[in-house]
Amino acid sequence: MTWNLPNILTVLRLVAAPGVAVMFLYFTRPYADWFALTLFVVAAVTDWFDGYLARAWKQETKLGAMLDPIADKAMVVIALMVIVGYSSMSPWLVLPATLILFREVFVSGLREYLGDTAGTLKVTNLAKWKTTAQMAAIAILFGQGVFEHYLGMSAWGMNPQMIDDILSGREDDLLGLRWKLYGMELCWWGGLTLLWVAAGLTAITGLDYFRKALPHVREG
Repeated sequence: MTWNLPNILTVLRLVAAPGVAVMFLYFTRPYADWFALTLFVVAAVTDWFDGYLARAWKQETKLGAMLDPIADKAMVVIALMVIVGYSSMSPWLVLPATLILFREVFVSGLREYLGDTAGTLKVTNLAKWKTTAQMAAIAILFGQGVFEHYLGMSAWGMNPQMIDDILSGREDDLLGLRWKLYGMELCWWGGLTLLWVAAGLTAITGLDYFRKALPHVREG
């Protein structure tokens, strides 16, 4: 095994994937949201750096080629599991998350079956955009959790009428309820829209990979 900087960054990203879930086991919210968001964003940034450095320094290795897609999938799958688990189980969130998880499991199983042949099936640029959309959507949805928690903390002890008066402008917004609500809604709809885009790209790239693999799985 060749341990260079790109490979070390890939391994750190792989280790960070379960760390996103661990944050919610050892920290209370909103600290867990902040730590998970920071860890996920830093890990996502290293996804670009390790590939760029490996190509620029001509340090592409079999270890990096094997671990890089595993780290990407681990980050996406674990982060989606956490987001869905701490959400209201909205079908608008569960459906694209399910599609993404199904595709990753299906393609991983297909690659395992194909063995060395899987390396001959080229990754398209659309697949890279798919991964980028997934990570951007997840980061924004983690941000939604931060706004949601701070909004709940600010509104603690207020009756519904008082909250309605503040949000409608009839009362002074001394605790910033309005901008926290706007931030929460913006992250929710922005993250959800990106997640549906990512789910669409996930389905397209999954079908494309299956089409390329089909000649290798046909009988005879």
